[in-house]
Amino acid sequence: MSRISSRIAAIAESATLAVDAKAKALKAAGRPVIGFGAGEPDFPTPDYIVAAAASAAGVAANHRYTPTPGLPELRDAIVAKTKRDSNYVITADQVLVTNGGKQSVYQAFATIIDPGDEVILPSPFWTTYPECIKLAGGKTVEVFADESQNYLVSVEQLEAARTPKTKALLFCSPSNPTGSVYSPEQVKAIGEWALKNNIWIIADEIYEHLLYDGAKAPSMPVVVPGLADSTIIINGVAKTYAMTGWRVGWMIGPKDVIKAATNLQSHLTSNVSNVSQRAAIAALTGDLSAVHKMGEAFDRRRKLIVGLLNDVPGFQCPMPTGAFYVYPSVKGALGKTIRGKVAKTSAELATIILDEVEVAAVPGEAFGPSGYLRFSYALGDEDIVEGIGRIKKLLTEG
Repeated sequence: MSRISSRIAAIAESATLAVDAKAKALKAAGRPVIGFGAGEPDFPTPDYIVAAAASAAGVAANHRYTPTPGLPELRDAIVAKTKRDSNYVITADQVLVTNGGKQSVYQAFATIIDPGDEVILPSPFWTTYPECIKLAGGKTVEVFADESQNYLVSVEQLEAARTPKTKALLFCSPSNPTGSVYSPEQVKAIGEWALKNNIWIIADEIYEHLLYDGAKAPSMPVVVPGLADSTIIINGVAKTYAMTGWRVGWMIGPKDVIKAATNLQSHLTSNVSNVSQRAAIAALTGDLSAVHKMGEAFDRRRKLIVGLLNDVPGFQCPMPTGAFYVYPSVKGALGKTIRGKVAKTSAELATIILDEVEVAAVPGEAFGPSGYLRFSYALGDEDIVEGIGRIKKLLTEG
């Protein structure tokens, strides 16, 4: 008899966190590693948010259990923020506050997916999505769009993947890992397809404020109002406010879905840390000036890293218009001898790059097919120049 359940044994470790952990371990050992793996801003959380948390820590009421779905003040703030940013009108009983967006993803699938249900997952995808689908008993149906499509799937591809067992579509725009953003016209077309075929939408909007070059990322139930009763929205403060470690996310959905997910959370984790919730209230009710300042830095770094990557032999990097990732094709660098080694896959190439020049990137295998690397540009300009420069030098030697 196995010591570990087959359900849990089938889960793969988060590749992005694994790469980040390895980079940090090497750095702690004195190695000059530059890590492009983690998807978190390098900025500190804005001072006014930290101050709100410090004040909250001294209030005895925050030392106790609070309602599982979230502090009423935070749920109200999420309602107001959703109207402000997306023009989507919801009520507080459609909101469940979770321990980061990742818990919302798990609970969304766990709440609506039964064993055997199929979930269409556009690829490249965030590494956690298929594991959550698997835990819910669902089957992932990957639909791949390569760099020639700017990593954006078409309605025709989705329709080709649809079967009588299709229950849901995971939709992420701006995208992790590619930074690609669906146009309002594409969002509407996909939404109308889902509505016509009675398919749930699980929409990850965590990168909604990180947009460049005039790109827009409308919320799908706003563009296709008929989807309001079959859409679950995932969001949180992590990326927008540099609060990855505070662990505050939320899910928005139909009342019956939110009630069921709340019941599940009541047995999993109960309420989110009250101090973190108070910090999130300050973030959502404050102005967006700090967010815009960080966005300006990301925009500068985006242009910098794309230019540098396109100078690396064998790399082809589209210009993303959202999030803080680039996703170059590295197929032109595969099969070549690099310091006596030959990388046949992007995973092997990532290993060679880390071993030889101490630069950490996440291979495409973590997000779909081989042949790609993901680089987060949520790190300083100097590190971007140095890190990509090392890769260019390595791949130019041969």
